[in-house]
Amino acid sequence: MAFRRNFFAAWFAACALATLAQAQVIEFVSGGLEYKALTKGGVTVMFAPLKLKVRDMTVLQISVSNGAPVSWSIKPEDFRYVPLNGQGTQAMTSKAVIGDLLKNASRGDVTKLVHAYEDALYGNTQMHSTNGYEARRQDALAELGNPRLKAATAASAIALVTTKLNPGQSTDGAVFYQVGGKPLGAGHLEVTVGGELFTFPLEGDTKLGR
Repeated sequence: MAFRRNFFAAWFAACALATLAQAQVIEFVSGGLEYKALTKGGVTVMFAPLKLKVRDMTVLQISVSNGAPVSWSIKPEDFRYVPLNGQGTQAMTSKAVIGDLLKNASRGDVTKLVHAYEDALYGNTQMHSTNGYEARRQDALAELGNPRLKAATAASAIALVTTKLNPGQSTDGAVFYQVGGKPLGAGHLEVTVGGELFTFPLEGDTKLGR
């Protein structure tokens, strides 16, 4: 519970500071992950690289909060990694990620991804998330009849899907990049949401686990 309070305190502090700083990127550490947050037009985007790789995919945990007076939609393809030298790479679509996880991910891959994401988001797996991963996981498991696939389905629920955010709503999820399983190098992350372009610098020094 203390982790949850600290997590959301850091989230709201980042939102408030970002607004006051007129679209300045705010950096903070929560649960051992290094987050960056930026607010524009009432929409706040926050992300942190997860310290793991799944097959050849590198993973970012993201959160988007809509404080604007109108609804906006968010999808994985809105997140674009641009290295210092080279072409930009869009995050994989949720369909591609889910298909890859269900077809190719090993039990070890699945377990590692689920644990890393839940630990990062909640601090423990008993904490409940609304309008994000937890809601998607419960929906997926309720519809699934084959117990053998439940773990993979839970991992698939981590993937950010196209989501409409009404005013006051927020969501979370993971976006995946096929970059040979390496951490995202130096460059920047571009996110297009709420009619705004969010730009985050990337130092390229995150170390991934196995």
